[in-house]
Amino acid sequence: MANSAENISSRPTGAPTEGVYPSRSDRSTRSGPFSGTAPRVAIAGIGGYAGGELARLLLHHPRFQNSTPTFLGRGGETEPTSKLYLEDLHPQLAVAGASRTHQILPFTWERLVDAGTEVLFLATPHEQSREWVPEAISRGIKVIDLSGAWRLQHHANREVYKLKDANAEHAAQLQSEAIYGCPELHRDEIRKARIVSNPGCYATSILLALAPLVQAGFIDLDHGIICDAKSGVSGAGKAPTAKTHFMYAADNLSAYAVFGHRHTGELLEQLHITSDQIQFTPHLLPIPRGILSTIYVRLKEKTEPSTITEVLQNFYRHSPLVRLRATPHLPEIQHIVRTNFCDLGFALAADGKRLILVSCLDNLLKGASGQAVQNLNLMCGWNEEEGLL
Repeated sequence: MANSAENISSRPTGAPTEGVYPSRSDRSTRSGPFSGTAPRVAIAGIGGYAGGELARLLLHHPRFQNSTPTFLGRGGETEPTSKLYLEDLHPQLAVAGASRTHQILPFTWERLVDAGTEVLFLATPHEQSREWVPEAISRGIKVIDLSGAWRLQHHANREVYKLKDANAEHAAQLQSEAIYGCPELHRDEIRKARIVSNPGCYATSILLALAPLVQAGFIDLDHGIICDAKSGVSGAGKAPTAKTHFMYAADNLSAYAVFGHRHTGELLEQLHITSDQIQFTPHLLPIPRGILSTIYVRLKEKTEPSTITEVLQNFYRHSPLVRLRATPHLPEIQHIVRTNFCDLGFALAADGKRLILVSCLDNLLKGASGQAVQNLNLMCGWNEEEGLL
């Protein structure tokens, strides 16, 4: 965590609070299945914003200096008549004075197997990830999926994605073992997982703010939680739409998917609450990237600011990518953009019961690709912040 007089240390002495989430044991004492060596890694869906950030992170990751990932398209492509390179799609990844070096190959399972792939990142549409995960697992390849295809355990919540399964029984079996890839909540399970389903960007920002206080039983859930979240345009993906082109988004601020955003199910399942206990409304900001979530809650009892600080410190004492801002300083998008941190802060009213939490992260990094690499680090038995600071 960056040193700052305005930051609170997130690693005080004392044991973290126990509850419905896994214990946050010291990451340095645990080893994953790839401990001591870098696995062979592939990325499918390299053309999007998240895929490009994932490529950048892995190309600069200290563990992969001698093991370049395999870069693949989304599938369905024929062999190209001319070679396509990573630097063609993402010129920002080009090295000064060097020729293009990282070829993007059409996706085939044979190519993955021949490359000895052990971990496959899927930066693909939900429908494609739902189809490909069973195929990968059948070939002994572990998956970190950046889509929403495997995030939700409850069918009613998953219906928002309108997914179809060729083999419903087998898909249900794999769904039951898919781990929700939020390291701060499920660190131990991620280490042993075959399928890690990366959280949504909005969900990550809201969950990291709320989970410590919900677990500790501080929040009056019956009074309700209001989440007012705002994201940059890149959160909608690379494909242009009527509401993400410049003339709509610039000089504008708009709410969307009210009472129906697909990340809502993640909040319900991970916080163990019901839909009438939370209201989440996303907004589109006229900026390229970044999320700021302002969350309004009422506490069950009058509480001191020092108590809220202690709860957050204890919960995140082993979470190197969560930074706590000292009251009265609150997180801002400009401080987290292009970083892998989630910044948290709060303000408590004079009555000691009305609490506002503010959470900020980069939707393409801690909200997507950075979190995916954090999950890979855990699966490999490495420090989870490797390649991310």
